[in-house]
Amino acid sequence: MLSVAVIGAGRIGQIHAANLAARAAETNDVKLAGICDAMEVAAATLATRLGAPVISLDEALEGKGSNAVLIASPTDTHADFIERAARAGKAIFCEKPVDMSAQRIEGVLEVVKAAGVPLFIGFNRRFDPNFASLRARIAEGRIGEVELVTILSRDPSPPPVSYIERSGGLFRDMMIHDFDMARFLLGDEPVEVHAVGSALVDPEIGKAGDVDTAAVLLKTARGKICQISNSRRATYGYDQRVEVHGSLGLLRAGNQHETTVELATASGFTADPVQHFFLERYAQAYRLQLSAFIDCARGTTAPSPSGHDGLMAQRLADAATLSAQSGQPVRL
Repeated sequence: MLSVAVIGAGRIGQIHAANLAARAAETNDVKLAGICDAMEVAAATLATRLGAPVISLDEALEGKGSNAVLIASPTDTHADFIERAARAGKAIFCEKPVDMSAQRIEGVLEVVKAAGVPLFIGFNRRFDPNFASLRARIAEGRIGEVELVTILSRDPSPPPVSYIERSGGLFRDMMIHDFDMARFLLGDEPVEVHAVGSALVDPEIGKAGDVDTAAVLLKTARGKICQISNSRRATYGYDQRVEVHGSLGLLRAGNQHETTVELATASGFTADPVQHFFLERYAQAYRLQLSAFIDCARGTTAPSPSGHDGLMAQRLADAATLSAQSGQPVRL
């Protein structure tokens, strides 16, 4: 049985821990070994709700009570926790990003490689059934050679400025998901990044040194192009769309609405709003992602997204940040 310790009882940790507990109740092939969080009350509250024990950080990372760890703690802890868990021989799931420094990530991957353990990175959007189906149809050749990818990702509202100040910036915090999706869909590594950004939603975000509205162009060595747009504001809900244009046609995945009900009157057609935020939009993706990690931890599949995928997305985020600051394209 795979026994997984969860580090982090915040919003993401709660999602993963609840999915683990539900999986354990349904299949009896995995166990929630315990909850660890620097905030003892948060850990105790979540553990009580899920019927799991509260464990210490040392127990989670190095204890004999688990053979896998799921890291959903603050970003600045990820690299150290991965290395400790790897040296203890545990399978590792880590939320994005591995670290804010690509160089630090390279060092982490060396430790993981030397330990011979799987490292799975939490780019959950790959597991969204819509995006996964789109990717499968690309692989089947339905639209021929991919030429142009368009990714739109807009949040319903910005996070607090206190979060912005420690997030690493929009390109590293928000758009990093889209950089991974770009690589997932292009099938070719980007070699050039051109980014622009502005603070149009909240001037306080600009004062904190970040942007809340951004666009990026990626170009691969074979000339494929990806255009990404991000905004911290979408008055109509959580906007998550992808379009892939190829030599034989086009594939498109749209937003998910709260219901599929439409009203038609003399005034026109109206539909329910799109789902509000990522908790609703990617609920199924999180469950499928967990299943993929369990398979990877058992050695039946290779980690995907892998630590290498985390590194490559971080390099693109770093290049986009530099490009937006300098006003010049950045070559990779």
